[in-house]
Amino acid sequence: MHAPTPDDWREANRALWDERVPIHVTSDFYDLESFRAGKDALRDFELAEVGDVTGKSLLHLQCHIGVDTLSWARHGAAQVVGLDFSEPAVETARVLARELGLGQDRAAFVAADVHDAAEAVPDSSYDIVYTGLGALNWLPDIDRWAETAASLVAPGGFLYLAEFHPLTDCLDDDTGTKVDHDYFSRDAWVDETPGTYADFDAPTVHNRSVEWQHPIGEVVSALAATGLRIEFLHEHDASLFARFPTLERQNDGYYRFPAGRPRIPLMYSIKASRAAGS
Repeated sequence: MHAPTPDDWREANRALWDERVPIHVTSDFYDLESFRAGKDALRDFELAEVGDVTGKSLLHLQCHIGVDTLSWARHGAAQVVGLDFSEPAVETARVLARELGLGQDRAAFVAADVHDAAEAVPDSSYDIVYTGLGALNWLPDIDRWAETAASLVAPGGFLYLAEFHPLTDCLDDDTGTKVDHDYFSRDAWVDETPGTYADFDAPTVHNRSVEWQHPIGEVVSALAATGLRIEFLHEHDASLFARFPTLERQNDGYYRFPAGRPRIPLMYSIKASRAAGS
């Protein structure tokens, strides 16, 4: 339910994510056995929109257990750095990097709050600042996030964001056919649902989460205000998991509404660049 932001929101969210790390490590959703064997964790549209990363430095904010981060290294990034506020997640990412034979010079992981990224990461700027799906909803202040992320984009570099579409947060959980919640609400969404997107039935103790929805206009405006140039905003008709029971898994692995039903955007992506001389 929507409610004023509780004082302990950061501690509650960290406890929730810390508990879910071992569940995700053994889940079919992440399928780390296949990942270690070479399976790519990145989505096809991300690879197409980010382009060739060969020889570039890449910073992944809110990286969780690092599979996306390490996938960018596999695609040729000269150096990847992942940052997350969950110590167990960061330690898992470090172990994965070692298992893949990637040393600190190729793949480093830092435990820190995303708002402290500029002070916590090894370098002052990166060719690509990347943030993946399911990240922005854990942050109350999108302007502060945008300022921090943009400050780490090197001249001639860019920020790339892939995220779940905020419209999905407004629809009813049962069918995804009715607007049940206010798209423009600025209050926190406090929830107590057990389990995790990687295993809805997993037994969990730390279930209290505090999240926020950020309309797309707010995200684009926050990035534009930092001086970055918006290259594109793309909306996608697919999701990574069954956000609504009515979604069907397609041959490409994405979840979509059944054929014949009007489509809505379920994910979106943004690229915002910094001029070479700035």
